[in-house]
Amino acid sequence: MEFLNAIGGGAFALLGAAMAAALACVGSAKGTGITGEAGAGLVSEDPSKSGKVMILQVIPGTQGLYGFVIFFLAFSKISGFLGTMTVAQGMQVFGACLPIALGGLLSAIAQGRVAAASINILAKKPDDWSKGMIMCIVVEFYAILCLLASFLMLNAIQL
Repeated sequence: MEFLNAIGGGAFALLGAAMAAALACVGSAKGTGITGEAGAGLVSEDPSKSGKVMILQVIPGTQGLYGFVIFFLAFSKISGFLGTMTVAQGMQVFGACLPIALGGLLSAIAQGRVAAASINILAKKPDDWSKGMIMCIVVEFYAILCLLASFLMLNAIQL
């Protein structure tokens, strides 16, 4: 316990906030990269589809935005209390940031794979590309749940 007290609650809170932004952004970078790789081939063959490809590529990027929102909320909440936070309070903030950190990371990668598959729909049946969008939105729903979970937990913490 001495070790944890030496670190302080503020360090755990900052680590949680940083993980919310970093892991969600890493997932978004990976997801948009996967989609971009698939889209580049289609756009090289048919440049007229670049707008729809770009829409599909942007979708996995939203998790990074969600992670940054939670980072901002967590940092705003803890900024005046960093030196006085208990380890328990710091761990509460850390735990509140985990849903979007891990959920953002994993859902962005999964959504990138779904968006890449949706580019195949766009290539073969351009009129049905909205079906691929719906598949991407299903994955987005779980990222939104992670955002909501982190948001609600952060708001419940009393500092």
